[in-house]
Amino acid sequence: MLNLDRLRILHAVARHGSVSGAAEGLHVTTSAVSQQMAKLEREAGQQLLAKNGRGVRLTDAGRLLAGHAQRILSQLELAEADLEAHRGRAVGELLLAAFPTAARGLFPDALAALRTDHPHLRVRMREVEPDASVRMLVRGDVDLAVVLDWYNRPLSLPGGLAKQPLLDDPADVAMPADHPRAGAETVELADFADDEWISWPDGEFCHEWLLFTLRGQGIEPKLCHTAGEHHTQLALVGAGLGVAVAPRLGRGPLPEGVAVAPVRHPMKRHVYAVWREDADRRPSIRAAVEALRAAADGMGD
Repeated sequence: MLNLDRLRILHAVARHGSVSGAAEGLHVTTSAVSQQMAKLEREAGQQLLAKNGRGVRLTDAGRLLAGHAQRILSQLELAEADLEAHRGRAVGELLLAAFPTAARGLFPDALAALRTDHPHLRVRMREVEPDASVRMLVRGDVDLAVVLDWYNRPLSLPGGLAKQPLLDDPADVAMPADHPRAGAETVELADFADDEWISWPDGEFCHEWLLFTLRGQGIEPKLCHTAGEHHTQLALVGAGLGVAVAPRLGRGPLPEGVAVAPVRHPMKRHVYAVWREDADRRPSIRAAVEALRAAADGMGD
């Protein structure tokens, strides 16, 4: 009989495309993955992996069995969701992912509420950028992700996911306190055409959005520094090293030497929770979404 845990490992190898990627996703060693795959090949009576350069590829038999493994694991998740729904209580373990400012601005209150209201639910949160958290969600590495897209650039979501809006997060332009536009009621992006910009790291969704937005205004941005953490970006702004986009979620008090102003045509991030439709009936998913919405609503208090 085929072992379910080994089918889960095969599914991870197929998802990640490598033994090392599967090991990282499953939080085990590469040798453990290799050993379990060798046992699964003996159970199946066929070769499932073949060498491909320095890596491996799935054989025809491996792809066939990986397809069955995906359906089996999806059905198992449905069964677990039904059992949890039948109990009517949020119990077990729930793995969450969130981009940094949501992790800081929403999750402390949401996690505290979940701990109080659902003491039998074990919640773990990981701070992950939106693109990566969607991939983790699809792979089954997390149960729910809080992600974002921008008013003029949606985040691409694969099929099979459910979605719940949480809030719209306005973003300002942050500038040194002695900037000519400091103190203005509103600004235009064109006001900063000659300024140097501080951005998110190259390749991140928000970095690509910034380039797309500025170029859409006819501005070829002069990028001087990149930083993934908004507080670091604002510290660089405060030192007079450039201007930056500063979303309000999780922003906290501004550092000394920083001024902010809203853009005349507002820039907003849409923040929402996503989860796999297979898990839609789980009370723990519902509880987490409810706690996150309450935390978002509480931001206006």
